Amino acid sequence: MNFLISGGSGFIGKHLSKSLHEKGNHTYILTRSANNKTNTINTTYIPYNYPSDRLPIIDGVINLAGESLFGYWSSKKKDDIIKSRLDATNQIIELIKNMKTKPKVFISGSAVGYYGTSEDLIYTEATTKPGKDFLAEVTVKWEEAARQAESMGIRTIYARFGIVLGNEGSLPLMSIPVKMLTGGKIGNGEQWMSWIHIQDAVNLIEYCLFEPQLEGPVNFTAPKPKRNKEFMKILSKNLKRPYWFRTPSTLIHATIGEMGQLITKGQYVLPQKALEQGFEFNYPELNDALKQLADAKKTKTLS
Repeated sequence: MNFLISGGSGFIGKHLSKSLHEKGNHTYILTRSANNKTNTINTTYIPYNYPSDRLPIIDGVINLAGESLFGYWSSKKKDDIIKSRLDATNQIIELIKNMKTKPKVFISGSAVGYYGTSEDLIYTEATTKPGKDFLAEVTVKWEEAARQAESMGIRTIYARFGIVLGNEGSLPLMSIPVKMLTGGKIGNGEQWMSWIHIQDAVNLIEYCLFEPQLEGPVNFTAPKPKRNKEFMKILSKNLKRPYWFRTPSTLIHATIGEMGQLITKGQYVLPQKALEQGFEFNYPELNDALKQLADAKKTKTLS
């Protein structure tokens, strides 16, 4: 089968491509710099303006492109975060419109930031009212752009990712203070962290590709979120470092500004749709997820 992926060279995209290749599929990776990429037997790099009539029949499209959220949220940075997501999504929609045979499914990235933040509420895909902060604004606009695929009769999924845990991405950054012996809760530690192991994230994307009952928003989170104080304690234990230091929220916001809400605030998000459709998580428990990643990193280092 053939799959078209934007953001295919990013953290999630690389793991997804590898998994699809292992199952005998071919991936077409949308990129803004196709000329300096080398095609392989199961990967073809193409620009966003690639003529659709030169593509084979595409079975599914996965949109993961977008400017990183990490960095000081200046006005320009915030504009880039929104613009990069909308531009990539709109270009993909145009490519799909020009396809003679439309893909069966379109999975477009989104985030649990859609729901806003709360220390008390539980969010599922049945929650239809978005939050009112910047991240909610981004995800609402991102999903609205992707919704154009629905008008073409394509099964469309909005993959609302939580914190994706892997040996790339945000986890190495989260581990730095722990490794420096200053690990501990952030702020009051009560903020929820809705997370998912990278392998479960990839497996759920593939599940969505082939499960015709799944459509609309789908939460990409493990079934057992943790409060920050619990998360950091388990992380410290896995890294064999002390858990004793508290980082005040005021220090976080003074250092990195508005982006600090990614760390000091959160939401309790459950993957209700995935569970109802029978998806099984390999790593529903945080300790098991972190242990597997630590073991994998150790094995890679030794090899």
